[in-house]
Amino acid sequence: QVQLVESGGGLVQPGGSLRLSCAFSGSIFRFYAMGWYRQAPGKQRELVAGITSGGSTNYAESVKGRFTISRDNAKNTVLLQMNSLKPEDTAVYYCNAKRTASLDYWGQGTQVTVSS
Repeated sequence: QVQLVESGGGLVQPGGSLRLSCAFSGSIFRFYAMGWYRQAPGKQRELVAGITSGGSTNYAESVKGRFTISRDNAKNTVLLQMNSLKPEDTAVYYCNAKRTASLDYWGQGTQVTVSS
């Protein structure tokens, strides 16, 4: 059973940076596409950034140029570097691992709050 554990969230001032980390265990990491999603209060969960098993990336328009997703297949880890953070980036951030429709897993989430 795949387990995902996020870390790195917290409180940061507007314009600041945070790096989220997601540790993957329980299967073969390199076979999985990985993604970061977020959910703000009263809103639907949305894709922030994704990275395929081959390393191709995609981003939500709202974070392009500010966020960078990367993966380390040797460490079974996916990172989300978040720069120039804005108050509207405040949300719970979730890590996702997906190989097929039935092999689709979520972490427990980590809170990111951008506020002065």
